[in-house]
Formats: sequence, structure tokens, C-alpha cells
Amino acid sequence: MPASHVPASLTLALLLAAGAVQAADAQAGKAKAEAVCAACHGLNGVSVSDTIPNLAGQRSAYLAAQLKAWKSGTRKNALMNAIGAQLSDDDIANVAAHFASLPPGGGAAKSTFLPNLASSPLAMPANWQSTFKPYYAEKLEGSKQLRRLYANPAALQAAREGRPLPDGSTILSVLYGAKLDDRQQPVVGSDGLYVAGDVQTYVLMGRNAGWGAAIPEMLRNENWNYAVYTPTGQARSINQAECLACHKPMDKTSYLFTLDKLQAYARTL
Repeated sequence: MPASHVPASLTLALLLAAGAVQAADAQAGKAKAEAVCAACHGLNGVSVSDTIPNLAGQRSAYLAAQLKAWKSGTRKNALMNAIGAQLSDDDIANVAAHFASLPPGGGAAKSTFLPNLASSPLAMPANWQSTFKPYYAEKLEGSKQLRRLYANPAALQAAREGRPLPDGSTILSVLYGAKLDDRQQPVVGSDGLYVAGDVQTYVLMGRNAGWGAAIPEMLRNENWNYAVYTPTGQARSINQAECLACHKPMDKTSYLFTLDKLQAYARTL
């Protein structure tokens, strides 16, 4: 179409779009991506997992649109909604420009976890059966599992007093396989919950002074850290970024999804 025939409205839109592209700061986007996005999408835009998309070489407009959708909540993903909510429009444009500038890495090996998010100081408490208290349980029907949540004395005392959970608090989630009947269906007890079979996984969230120091602000849950252990007590490799981002919006409830249930139980002690 000859320039003289381009509608004024379209010309303005094109100029505004060009200005937006020029305003994007890929270097600023690189700094933000290296601090936060790299935890899941890799320093070079190649993700750490087959379940997480590579971002290297994606179109900047596409990336910006997805980030804006997560920011507004029109696209749902607990992890990305928490990250998107903390990004300004400039952050979104800059991060999109950075990843778009990288060479596509579709055939590259997966990235490794960021060192400060791949390890945790949380040890499996050896005496949890005698010192932790069970405060909540739920059956997971889709996976035929039972989850029980336990709290240590520091968390229980703070919950009983209505205080935020302090350093020294530990919450243990124990995932049991449900006992199955002859038809391979879960056995339900008198409490309406599945009868617990063997332990399948231990998941810990705990906090202590300084434990959040090396975690990027956009992911940090104060001093909380997360860890997963096998039934035999061996630490499993996890990417703490996924736990941190998921719990990030829970800052008003000590980053714990079940604080109300913990408080209700603690007041009965």
C-alpha cells in the first residue's frame, strides 16, 4: 500500500509500536531474567525441565503478551501469576526483548538449577514423630494419596498466640499412599479420610535467620526454604524457585496455605 494511502490511525499505531520496541531495554531485561527467570527458564533461555518452555528466540510480542496475561490473571498459573504480578510494564518489555534476542535453543540440553535455589539448609528432623503435632489431613482423590501436615513447637506456639510464624518454624507434609482394597480402591476410615499406607514423600518448609539472603527478592519468602525427602530420608533434588513462587502471594499468612487450620488446631492444645 502506498504511504499516501495508509490510514492515519494505522500510521499512528505503527509509530507507537515502533516506539515501544525501541524503548525496550534488553540489557535491563537480561539482569531481571538472570536474577529470577533463569531459575526455571535457564540463563540462556533453555529451560531446566521438559515441562517448562524454552524462551530463547521467542517473539518479543508473544512473550510480552503472555506475561501481561499472567500479570492480569487472565491466564492462570500459580507460579507465573505470582511472578507476573511483580513485573512492571517496562520489566515485561525488557524481559521479552532479552529472550527474543537469544538464539533458539530447542535442541540444547536442559539448563541446570541456579545454585542458590538447588540446595536447602533444611534437614529432615530426626525426631519429628515425637515433637511435631499433626494439625491437618486431606485425601487426594486423583492420586489415591493421603497428606498429613505436622508443625514443630515453634510454629505451634506462634500459631496459638496469633503471631506470624518465626524463624525456627518447620512445617512437614507427609504424603502417604492410601491403603487399597481388593478392587484397588482406597480404604476410607471412620474420619472420612483414606487409611494411610506407606510413606511416599516428605516435604518440608522451614525458616531460620539468613536463609532468605541469597534468594532473589521476587522469589523470596522472607527466610523460608523448602526441601523434599524420600521415605528413607534421602534429600531429593528440587528447584526451590517453584515452591518459592507458589507461596510468594501468601505473605499475609506466613507463606503457609493452611495457617488458619494450624491456628485453629494450636488453640486446642
